[in-house]
Amino acid sequence: MLTAIIDYESGNLHSAEKAFQRMAREVDGGEVVVTYDAEIVACADRLVLPGDGAFPACASELRGHKGIYDAMVEAVEQRGRPFLGICVGMQLMATTGHEYQETAGLNWIAGDVEKITPTDPVLKVPHMGWNDLVIDHPHPVLDGVQTGDHTYFVHSYQFHVTNPAERIAHVDYAGDVTAIIGRDTMLGMQFHPEKSQDVGLRMIGNFLRWRP
Repeated sequence: MLTAIIDYESGNLHSAEKAFQRMAREVDGGEVVVTYDAEIVACADRLVLPGDGAFPACASELRGHKGIYDAMVEAVEQRGRPFLGICVGMQLMATTGHEYQETAGLNWIAGDVEKITPTDPVLKVPHMGWNDLVIDHPHPVLDGVQTGDHTYFVHSYQFHVTNPAERIAHVDYAGDVTAIIGRDTMLGMQFHPEKSQDVGLRMIGNFLRWRP
């Protein structure tokens, strides 16, 4: 069993690599590698797409690494490989991003990524720090996780999901902010599970054991 964390030059992957490797050892989840090799992406059993920075830049970098991009899309769309997007990696699953300019996403989960606008002007953007999850729908990745458990966020834009059934969890930041999305073999987490201590590590372990 091989999990590939995709390196497309859009983020520091060290903490994600360590967290996934630790949980792979704990749950017998196989090998975890960080890679920019399209052949490894193509043959991996599951894929993780992190992302830090602005939506247009990350989308451009991902599509600019054409071999990786094509291998990832084929693995997920054609072969149903389990996929996890993290932070901007989750946002790229959307139909369209609206950060600085309108940018096409992967359109795996219908919706738009738009700037966070809390109804309370005291709350600052970016939404940064710990926040309590509210679980909307059960999912195997949430085994052992419950409403009220907290995870770590750093983001200024949020995913407005078109189909409420595809929003698995949210948080309250003077308004609902999507935290987890998913359908079929696809998952996305707006927060950083690798920085979310025991709760985040549990979800990583659940993902590595997930058999959709």
